[in-house]
Amino acid sequence: MRSTTTRVWSLLLVLALFVTACGSAPAANDTQTTSDATATPAAVTETDTQTTTQTTADADLLADILARGVLRISTDPAYPPQSELVEDAMIPADTKCTGEEHVAAEFSGFDIDVAVEIAKRLSVEPCFVTPDWTLITGGNWSGRWDISVGSMTITPERMQALYFSLPYYTTPAAFYVHADNTSITTLEDLSGKRIGVCSGCTYESYLDGSLEIPGETITFTVTDAEATGYDTDTSALQDLALGDGVRLDGAMTALPTGQGFIDSGQPIKQLGEPAYFEYLAAAFDRNSTLDSTALRTQITEIIAGMHSDGTLKALSEQYYGTDLATPGAAFDLAALDQ
Repeated sequence: MRSTTTRVWSLLLVLALFVTACGSAPAANDTQTTSDATATPAAVTETDTQTTTQTTADADLLADILARGVLRISTDPAYPPQSELVEDAMIPADTKCTGEEHVAAEFSGFDIDVAVEIAKRLSVEPCFVTPDWTLITGGNWSGRWDISVGSMTITPERMQALYFSLPYYTTPAAFYVHADNTSITTLEDLSGKRIGVCSGCTYESYLDGSLEIPGETITFTVTDAEATGYDTDTSALQDLALGDGVRLDGAMTALPTGQGFIDSGQPIKQLGEPAYFEYLAAAFDRNSTLDSTALRTQITEIIAGMHSDGTLKALSEQYYGTDLATPGAAFDLAALDQ
């Protein structure tokens, strides 16, 4: 009996060792499987983080501009001395501007130089487009351009569709009559007369008595005028220059624009003192599909820097013979309610 029991216990011991040995392999596999399971979520989390980061960048307008290396700017092709197309301009071969976009060399003017400097300080190339003014002021740009640098006056009405930066300059709004006119000697004399303005401009709002400008008190000296709208106010000046009362009795535009027209030999003259002063700023689409907050902040900081280092003052004196920029630096940004 004893020898049988021994064999039985020996057999049981062998079986126990065999079962233990066989059990050790699954344990190792379980450990590896657990490690793999732990590693997989970590990899997925990293990928998700990268995707989220990319999505965030894609949703930000400033990040999008920096990624493509181009700032798309809307401006006016026929609004000297602010902006004007240059004939037979040389187009650099390495430009990133495409399609209907214009390179900086195809333009000249105060607004153009300001826009080029903004792009330079963003370390991107400026590319210009020339949509109709009413399309710019109406907002809903659908991403066709990023910013407007086109001597746009800040008004409460425009603030419904657009965001604005710190003003980069100010300008007086003035009336003009034909050089041969002798019957209109005061602003009040223009009341009830035919006056040319750019459609959708602040000048048109002045004539209908609805103009509001943050930081400015408007006195409507000219009343009941017959406003005639043009694609741009330089077109109105051209009609005025045709002759006294031929198409227009007067025109309204920015003083520098009117003075530039006079300096070019056109037969018009300024009437009285400016009617009011405007704050002009870069504008952004409120309905942009990409978040423009970072871009607006950066552009305002850039413009503030251009005020501080004298760049805007120098450009104003270059184009207008006087400092129209400095008053814009003191504008109260709280008035924009952004």
